[in-house]
Amino acid sequence: MTFMEDERKSEGPRRVQTAGHEHPTAGAIGNQLRAIGALSKAFEQHLGRTLAVNDTDLEAMEHLILSGPMTPSELAPKLGISNAATTFSVDRLVASGHARREPHPTDRRKTVIVPSPPSVARAFDALMPVLNGVADAAADLPPQHRDIVGAFLASVIDVYEGALEAGAAEADTPA
Repeated sequence: MTFMEDERKSEGPRRVQTAGHEHPTAGAIGNQLRAIGALSKAFEQHLGRTLAVNDTDLEAMEHLILSGPMTPSELAPKLGISNAATTFSVDRLVASGHARREPHPTDRRKTVIVPSPPSVARAFDALMPVLNGVADAAADLPPQHRDIVGAFLASVIDVYEGALEAGAAEADTPA
């Protein structure tokens, strides 16, 4: 029996030994969370292939679609890359027809990047089966179960955010 097979049968949290390290496991729920993470990554790769863009350009499109038009210098920190690298990403999106540059509405020295409607439609065509499926799965839960699942997922989000904040603080601390 492999570690993952053993984990799928595990009902609840316990400690396991792998590669010489003992660590906690959340049992079946932990496996389901890992599966969701892996499937989410796989779906993002599928969406990138569907739109014929790389990971950075897909992330840029996501920010533009969700937040609306923005300047390259506003987009750069959202992507975690330099302004120069963002310019290359925007150039690729414009060249492939996924976005266009338009004059800034209040500052004539700037341009804003606007996602193209056909690209937004293609992205949503690919996303809608997943979005609708998740919405349907949530709607199928009795209200008290939705509250429990929501509280659990909020706790998991808090764990990830805390780990990221701790990691950022550690990275900012001089050695």
